[in-house]
Formats: sequence, structure tokens, C-alpha cells
Amino acid sequence: MDKMCLILFYPLVVLSLHMSPLGFVSGLGRGTTNIRCIEKERQALLAVKQGLVGNHLLSSWGGNATTDCCEWEGVYCSEQTGHVTDLDLSTLWQSYLPLQGKISPELFELQHLEYLDLSFNDFSHNQIPKSIGSLGNLQFLYLSDCNFVGEVPYQLGNITHLKELDLGSNYFTNPKNLDWLPHLSSLTSLNLDMMNLRNVLDWSKVVAKLPKLQSLVLSRCDLPIPILSSLSSVHLLSNRLTFSIFHWLSTYSTSLVSIDLSDNNLSGSIPDVFGNLSSLLDLNLADNSIEGQLAKTIDQLCSLQSLDLSRNNHGGEFSEFIQVFSCAWNSLTSLCLSGNQLTGRIPERIGSLSNLEVLDVSMNSLTGVITEAHFSNLSKLRTLDFSSNPLTLNIRSDWVPPFQLVRIGLRSCKIGPYFPKWLRTSQRSFDKLDLSDAGISDIIPSWFQDNSMKVSQYRVLNLSSNQLEGPIHSLPSELSSLDLSSNKLSGRISFLCASKNRNLTFLDLSNNSFSGELPNCWKHLENLVILDLSNNAFSGKIPTSIGSLAFLETLKLSKNNFAGELPSSLKNYTKLQLFDIGENRITGMIPEWIGISFSKLAILILRSNQFSGSMPLELCHLKDIQLLDLSRNCFSGTIPQCLNNLTTLAQKGSSSPSITHDRRFYDMAISSLAAYEDDASLIWKGRMSKYKSTLGLVKSIDFSSNRLDGEIPRQITDLIGLKILSFVVFHYKRPALQEKQGPNKFLKKKRMSLYHSDFMSAWGLGLLLDFGESVAV
Repeated sequence: MDKMCLILFYPLVVLSLHMSPLGFVSGLGRGTTNIRCIEKERQALLAVKQGLVGNHLLSSWGGNATTDCCEWEGVYCSEQTGHVTDLDLSTLWQSYLPLQGKISPELFELQHLEYLDLSFNDFSHNQIPKSIGSLGNLQFLYLSDCNFVGEVPYQLGNITHLKELDLGSNYFTNPKNLDWLPHLSSLTSLNLDMMNLRNVLDWSKVVAKLPKLQSLVLSRCDLPIPILSSLSSVHLLSNRLTFSIFHWLSTYSTSLVSIDLSDNNLSGSIPDVFGNLSSLLDLNLADNSIEGQLAKTIDQLCSLQSLDLSRNNHGGEFSEFIQVFSCAWNSLTSLCLSGNQLTGRIPERIGSLSNLEVLDVSMNSLTGVITEAHFSNLSKLRTLDFSSNPLTLNIRSDWVPPFQLVRIGLRSCKIGPYFPKWLRTSQRSFDKLDLSDAGISDIIPSWFQDNSMKVSQYRVLNLSSNQLEGPIHSLPSELSSLDLSSNKLSGRISFLCASKNRNLTFLDLSNNSFSGELPNCWKHLENLVILDLSNNAFSGKIPTSIGSLAFLETLKLSKNNFAGELPSSLKNYTKLQLFDIGENRITGMIPEWIGISFSKLAILILRSNQFSGSMPLELCHLKDIQLLDLSRNCFSGTIPQCLNNLTTLAQKGSSSPSITHDRRFYDMAISSLAAYEDDASLIWKGRMSKYKSTLGLVKSIDFSSNRLDGEIPRQITDLIGLKILSFVVFHYKRPALQEKQGPNKFLKKKRMSLYHSDFMSAWGLGLLLDFGESVAV
């Protein structure tokens, strides 16, 4: 049997939702007693805060906030003793950026802790402290997705009261044994996802010594499949499995209720043996290469509740495709067919799926008109996604939907020309709303702007690529992602100052007609990671408070009318990867701190401004730079001779075709969290080209249209990874001894010695060169 990873859930699985299991109110100040936290524990928590940097989560801890630590966010205290019993610093269900740093030793002074959740933070490739074994009262410990490395401390075996332990998705050293694990005899849930256990030959025997275990997650662990009995769920996602796996699954045909084989190498048609799994409730075969119609044996799965066939190669008429669900028609609660090749119309019969909660048919080729009849009995529907289908919604303006949606995806459907009023009549709360490219030519109605539309959890709003007009006065509160790009919106953006969107991480207002000076209120948007204000009519100086966005990774201010010098507060952008301020009226010299503070910068575009002076030597500190565009300014002096220090340009190849960010944002196109891809434009031979999916392959330097003089430094030939080099309109000082030879003769000689001999031999035929009209003076 091939080695693979697995998730095994034994019968009567109990799922933890990372909530306090003890039922305590968060903070005694919110409860009914007056017990204050114990001073020693308060000091310990403050020490924990000192070791961490990052988000707004810890803003209530100390400072000008309450001194009662039991009222601090994420801290829970016993109503009887006042001791801190729960500490929840997870960012999984929050829009906060991950905390960064180390676990302070003072954490282990909280000896009464019963619940500790540090998941989805960044502990900077440190090890789990061995002292964690001293927390003998812990019952719930969650340390997943924390960037931990090294060995798993065997001292975890001292926490004998543990019921749930989650160490998944870290980077531990391959363990040789799990001898500490049997000591946790009370364990009901264990997650060792991504821990390579290839050397732990007796892992199954160790697991068998946990008498109360109900949930076991060993995904991506390089394990052989063991022979186990009474399986209720098998999750074998993200391997290289083929349909031969069903021969193994068929031995559990009477007990299996859940199967997840997503992201494997399943191809062809679903085998008929599948119909023997009569007890199956949930089936996930997404992200494979399955094609054709569904096997008729699927109709034997009369108890089926959830089916996910997203991103496969299923084709044919949609109405015929769903006929195989006749037996499970009244039991289906979730149907996901996104990213296939289904065609035809959606029949009105779909509206009779009375128990349906999730309907996702996005990214197919479905056509026709959708009316109220398609939703007639879908009273339980919570997620609706018709995105990326040429569908037309013909809905009456006075229609009152029978459902309360929390996620709506209608991207690239024909909804307009008016903003859909049915959102007002019954959709009072949403997590994700995507009406982009929907043919809406209207204003954003006041009822949508006045916060009557509530948002929760992921808080994603996308109204881009429409013809929305007029000013914006306010927005729904608590957004984490807002995309209003490519519309006709106008006026000032002072609405950002009045909003309560402190957790906003993604803001795209590009390609509109916003005008006026930027407001100086950016401090309360401190969690922004992506900010795009390009191609508007903004003017005036860039406000100093915009430098308070310490987590910013992408800043696009191009194609506006910004003037003045770059504020020095921008040097706080230590995480910046892309900075584009091209095509404005920025003046002054390039600040030296750009080369020092922007240590992670990959894209720097300053073209078409009024920068002057010489190029600072600090530019040579930009070791990650791959697109450097200083063209069409008033730079003078010589080119720095240290350009060979630009490490990325001195290397051939690229680690990735695109430039992405570690921070993940909700992507409506794939209905999940995904890395944001940067895009940028460059000019070559007078033609502007935009790059996104291949931006990581672009390596370019453009110093053209400036007042530079002197020779092109020979060190630039060390940049063997460079693909495009442009030096149009240079001025060279002509040596006095050659004045009588005439400018044309001199220029020709200099070009041969510098351009052909050095450059061409250094790069061969892989470099595009543009020396344009270089002038000798």
C-alpha cells in the first residue's frame, strides 16, 4: 500500500470550535461579580504582551485600558477564584493580523489555565518551550499554524488532563517516537497534521493506547494506511491517490458516513462501487480531474447530505446532471459544483430542495434567466453563488426572499442596471457579498451605506467593475476586505475616517474618480495590508498618518495628482513589497530610507514624477528588488556602481511566476482564503504592459528619460537575471582628447566598447536592451 496521509474520525466525533469549553463570560467586568484579577497573573499577562507584536487584539491589555485583566480581550477568569483559566489569542476567526514574537516564560506562571489557544499566530520559527509541561491543569491546548519548529517537547506528556491537543500545520523536526503520547489518557481529540511520522513505526499502537480518542488528524504525515475497524470518516485530502482507493474504502461500506478525497489524482468517471456506501452523508471529491456525468449508482446514496465536486471536469447539461440525486433530493443540505464545465439552464426544480443550505454552481457555463421561482422553497439557504456564469437575474424589486443569506456571490451575472433592492428587504447580515461585474449602473443606495446591512466574520464586500456613481458617505462597519475598484465613484474619501473598520486589511478604490486630498486619519486603519488608490484624481500632499500602516505590504498611489515630497513617516513600512507612486507630481530627492527601511521591496515604481538630485547609494540595499522604474524624472549625476548588490537581479530564474503575500485574503473567485497576487505595469519601447500572474518573472531596470551622465557602470553586467534594461536619453561627458573626432564617431566608439563588448557577452540573447537616443556632450 502506498504511503499517504490521513485523517481518521472515529464514531461519535466531538468537534471543538476553539471556544471556551467552560462557559465563562469573557472578562469578569462583563459578568455579575466584582472579583478582580490576581496581580501576579496580571503581571504575567503583561509580560506575555511584551514578547508579542502585531494586531489590535492586545490593545485592551494594560495601558490606558482597564487594569482588571479579567476584562482584557481573550482573557477569561473563574468567577469563584478570580484566577485566569482561559487564554484565547487565536486569530482563526478574527480579521486581526497574526501576533508575532516569542512565548514569554511568564506564561507558565498561569498555573490555573485550563484552556490555551495560540493558533494561527507567528512565533517566528521558535520551539515550543519545554516549560509548557508545567501547565498541569490544561484540558484544551491549540498550537496549530504557529510557525513552530524543532522537536515536540516530550514534557507535553505531563499535562495528563488534556482532552484536546492540536499541534497541526507547524514545522517540527521528524520525531523518532511518540512515547509521551500514551500519558494523555484523557485525550479525545488529537491533531498532528503536517508532522512527518515516517520514522515512528509504532504510531498506530501508540494511538491505540488512547482509550477516549474520538478524533484523530494525521493529514500530510507520510503514513501507510493501517487496518482499522469501525471507521466512520476518512479524510485523505492532498495526496496523489487514484480511484483504486475505493477498493480499500469498500471494506467499510456499512460504516462510512464521511469521505474527503479532495485535491488528489482522481480522474475519469466515479466507479460504480461508490454506490455501495449506503451510509454516506458527506462526500468531498473537489479539486481532481473527474469527468463525465455522475454514476447512476450515486442515486443509491439516499442519505447523502453534502456533495462537493468543485473544480473537476464534469460536463453536460446541468438539468441532466442533477437527476441522479432523486433519492437524496430531500436530504441534500450542501451542493457545490463550482469550476466545472456544466452548461444549459438551471431548472426551476432546484427551488424544491427544501433543506438546502449551500448552493454553489459558480464558474461554469450556465445560461438563462433566474427568477423568484428558482428560490421558492429554499428557506434554509445560507450560501448562494452563481458567479462567473452568463446568467440574468430577473427579480421583482418588491420580492421578499424566503431565505436569510450570509454569503452571496453573483459576480459577472447580469443584475443591473439597478442596485438589487431585495438585499434590503431580508438580507440583514452577511459574511461575503460579491456583486462585481454585475452590470449595475446606479448609486450605492443610502440604506446600504447607513449600516443597516450588518456584516460578520470574514466581512468581504466586492462591488468592483460596475458603473456605480456618486459619492460615498459611509460603509457597513467591521469590514475586513473592501473592493470598490473600476467604477465611477467620486468625491472625497472622508468616509474612511468615520468608519469602524479598524480590522480592514484590504482596500481597493482604484480606477474611480475620487478627488481631493487624502484624509489624515489613517491611524485607525492600522491593520491594512493592501492599499490601492491608483488611477483617481487625488491631489495635495500625501498625509503623514498614512505612515502608521506598519503592516502594509502593497501601496499603489499611481496615476493621481499627488504633489510635494514623500513623507518620512513612510519609513515605517518595513514589510512593504510593492510601492507604486508613478505618474504623479512628487518632488524632491529619493529618500535614503527607502533603501534601508524597505528591505523586502520587490517592486519600486517612481516613474513620471518630478524627482531630482542623484540616485542614493542606499538603493543598492534593495536586495529583493526585481522591478526598478525611475524613468521620466529629473535625476542627475551618475548611476551608482553598487547595483551588483541587487541580489535578486543577480540571480537567474525565479522562485515563483507571481508575487504573492503570506497574508491570505478571502477570494470570492475560489470561495476560500487565498494569497493576494500583486500586479504592476512597465513601459517598453513606448508601450505599457501589465503583469500579474507572471510578475515574478519580470526583472527590469528603467532609468530612461532623466539627466544622468557618466558611463554606465560595468558592475551592472553582474545582474545576470535582468530581462529588461532601458537607458533612453543619457548625457555622456566626452573626453577632451576626442572632441575633434566629432560626436557621432565618439558615440559610436563608446557604444561598441560599453554596450556590445561588456553587456552582450554578459547576458547573451536573453536581455532586452534599449539605449535609445543617448547623447554625448
